[in-house]
Amino acid sequence: MKIKALALIFLLLAYVVIVSWLTRYMEQRPVAIKLGYTPSASALKLVCGDQRHVLAEWSILKVIFYFGSLTDKRPNSIASPPEYYNMFKTVETAIELDPYNMDAYYFAQAAFTWEVGHAQDVNRLLSYGMRFRTWDYYLPYFAGFNAAYFLKKPQDAAMYFKKAAELSRNTLFTNLAARYLYEADQTQIAIPFLIMMIDKSTDTTEKALYTRRLEALQAAQAIQKGIEQFEIKYGNKPVTLQELVITKILSEIPTDPYGGTFYLDDKSKVRTTSKLAPVNTGQNYSPIIKP
Repeated sequence: MKIKALALIFLLLAYVVIVSWLTRYMEQRPVAIKLGYTPSASALKLVCGDQRHVLAEWSILKVIFYFGSLTDKRPNSIASPPEYYNMFKTVETAIELDPYNMDAYYFAQAAFTWEVGHAQDVNRLLSYGMRFRTWDYYLPYFAGFNAAYFLKKPQDAAMYFKKAAELSRNTLFTNLAARYLYEADQTQIAIPFLIMMIDKSTDTTEKALYTRRLEALQAAQAIQKGIEQFEIKYGNKPVTLQELVITKILSEIPTDPYGGTFYLDDKSKVRTTSKLAPVNTGQNYSPIIKP
């Protein structure tokens, strides 16, 4: 009896050990997660007809669930690498099937800029969507952010922010557009744009914000014209802005309404220590990201 009891205990312990080991193995084993290939939008349009909007939404949900499965798992537990190319092509196909589907643009902006580093491709999708969602300021805002933050293209950023400002009348977008136009040496475009926005605005606070930025750009433009006159007169650009006052080209260096000081950078471009942003005011601008 004792031998049978010991044998039973041994078998139970062996069972517990084996089950425990199998459980750990099943939890840690590599998982093969597949997304697969998505046919072209032109081919799908022939097949699905009027149901292309449903197919577009299903495609986006498929990509979202696939991407979610990647982020839920530990990277070393996935047997196959993420199918980023197929993910992007699926989103692109969904947008071509239904360019009004906002979920596609949200996902593209979230997954392929920060995570993958393909902001240029995302902006291509956003630009395509702008042809259809003509009322939507989110698409040019996303594209402007990508151009400024990821791609370092101030002129493109200014163009997109300008479009977002015109659609939304949001003070943030207006200020961003003017700022990046200045960064892209397009002050001559920024000034009439701000004048237009001041004329259209009915809010006194908005008018004050636009007016201050307008004054800053007008001051920078006046200095830039002084530099051009100096170069014509002396055959070279000034080393410092004070030379414009010494030579009486300017009576004084204009004041930066943002509290900074104008100066020349190493390329003789007019800059200001404020970077055309409020100095020590504690202001924190943030757009309302809500459709």
